[in-house]
Amino acid sequence: MTSTSLPGGTFNLGDLTVTRMGYGAMQLAGPHVFGPPADRDAAVAVLREVVDLGINHIDTSDYYGPYVTNEIIREALQPYPDDLHIVTKVGALRDAEGNWPQALAPEQLRQAVHDNLRRLGLDVMDVVNLRVGGFDRPTPGSIEEPFTVLAELQQQGLIKHLGLSTVNAEQVAEAQSIAPVVCVQNFYNIANRDDDPLVDSLAAQGIAFVPYFPLGGFTPLQSEELNAVAARLEATPLAVALAWLLHRSPNILLIPGTSSVAHLRENVAGAGLALPDDALTELNIIA
Repeated sequence: MTSTSLPGGTFNLGDLTVTRMGYGAMQLAGPHVFGPPADRDAAVAVLREVVDLGINHIDTSDYYGPYVTNEIIREALQPYPDDLHIVTKVGALRDAEGNWPQALAPEQLRQAVHDNLRRLGLDVMDVVNLRVGGFDRPTPGSIEEPFTVLAELQQQGLIKHLGLSTVNAEQVAEAQSIAPVVCVQNFYNIANRDDDPLVDSLAAQGIAFVPYFPLGGFTPLQSEELNAVAARLEATPLAVALAWLLHRSPNILLIPGTSSVAHLRENVAGAGLALPDDALTELNIIA
């Protein structure tokens, strides 16, 4: 049974019930998400702790490494628990220098889905997100062609549900006209709130919003107000930032990443921090 003791409880991605407290597997690869980790056994231990804690939502991609993260997930967790749901994303590649060029051509997308399935050892992906924007913001324009490719793979039985990443509201609407969208994964955190209207719009539609870089990513969050609230609550700023996201809207799912079992536990505990009303008032005006 899916744990409901984790912070935030659960949310439904279509017919899949996931814990709102999830795990992002990006950091299991080597430095800069490129190559193998320094300690593969430690990476395996983190994933097993994820499952032991009751988290059943793991976010990954075959271009993390590339290939490395998915291979570690398979090594650590197969045979997979019945209620574990793995979400991947397609639409980019890693080149020899470690860059992230787009890969949105139809054949590239088909190959990416098959690569994810093969390396994870799955017959069908629970959720595949189409990433179409830049590093931290959407790129305007039609996404009809690439999203239609994924919708066709869904019809073939290779994907259960579809999502989007790094998109704007217009692109979400366009995708919804082609096939149902269960989640949107965009750059968002307590200090970067351009997507506030989108969060609320998706909540009204029953669609999950999954913020990546919830703790600032490669540029850690810096805020005097955040630090002050954290000090008053005798917590870390990052714990407060995670807890704020769960308070922000019931459709927000967390996928903070780490390569450390101790840090994983800290993230879970931090997300469960109780935020009094006066603290929420201060935090809500940071951005």
